[in-house]
Amino acid sequence: MSERVWAATQIGVGQIELREYPLPEISADDALLKIEIAGICGSDIGGYQEFAGEPRIRGHENVGFLAQIGANAAKRWGVREGDRVVVEQYLPCGNCRWCRTGEYRFCDQTDKLPGQTILRYGNTPVSVAPSLWGGFSQYLYLPPNAIVHKIPAHVPATHAALFVPLANGMQWAYLQGGAAPGKTVVIQGPGQMGLASVVAAREAGAQCVIVSGLSRDAHRFEVARKLGAHHTVDVERESLSARVKQITNGQGADVVVNVSRGGRSTVRDALECASKIATIVLAGPGTQEIPTKGFGRKLITMKWVQGASFNAFELGLQLMASGRYPLSEISTHQFDLRHVNEAIRAFAGEAEPAGVIHASIRPEV
Repeated sequence: MSERVWAATQIGVGQIELREYPLPEISADDALLKIEIAGICGSDIGGYQEFAGEPRIRGHENVGFLAQIGANAAKRWGVREGDRVVVEQYLPCGNCRWCRTGEYRFCDQTDKLPGQTILRYGNTPVSVAPSLWGGFSQYLYLPPNAIVHKIPAHVPATHAALFVPLANGMQWAYLQGGAAPGKTVVIQGPGQMGLASVVAAREAGAQCVIVSGLSRDAHRFEVARKLGAHHTVDVERESLSARVKQITNGQGADVVVNVSRGGRSTVRDALECASKIATIVLAGPGTQEIPTKGFGRKLITMKWVQGASFNAFELGLQLMASGRYPLSEISTHQFDLRHVNEAIRAFAGEAEPAGVIHASIRPEV
């Protein structure tokens, strides 16, 4: 096959350039995805700023149409050529204890381990054939162990690009956190993951959803309220624990989801505003301190979470397809393949345009 593919390829720290790759031949067991849109994740910022190793194509929040698919792959995934799908980032082995128990996102094959080439979209280097391992491209290669989910045609592309944040919200606020009717949920951080957690908590039936952030997050607080948050708290102006106690008549929060990227005291804040029996979900990367005393008699479960399960992806896609939430408020900006550097910098808050909550890459050049 002589057709060539353009892809935004990271070659160094803060350096992404357009490169051409051959479009691979497909066997009975694999497929090619024609990219419709690919979301930018917070982890893309870290990878962009701290790049090490070989060139790779970024992008692991990938949405597209099955351009070519082998007969065995179509049967395995329950799809056919032309279907619109989203693709999880993990490319697991299928045989280890984690894969066999359905927790394939913990498979060693998808992890960054010494002496091992990682197999995960957005991370696998282009030196691994056939190179197309990232969604900031026109096409994505789907090997036999890819994990795909169908997505309805009526969902706008910019909403579809939110499938990873929505899956994470479902995993963290609902499946791990335990958001449910009658419960109060506090979400620390009004970024794309925090806002997706608001939607998940409301979908789970939480009685009260409280979102905290900084003074510069005023617009994001407004978005949180549009998505269903009952209260927002600017922690630079008032105490989170005092406000939560006031809202809950002294009871505190049943669930706290920490998706903030900074602030060494955010876990302490979570412990202070938690109810006597509560769950704290630690999803935000950072160097937060975890104190173990000074909070009275409490029974707290703390969970350090990683990604989302198959079930969480399915729940997120169902929520997305329902149209019950104004997801356009989260999906704020789109860029083409020639402007991936600018997109990541804007998403990181280091360049214009301002106000990016979630950004996506379209395959146009």
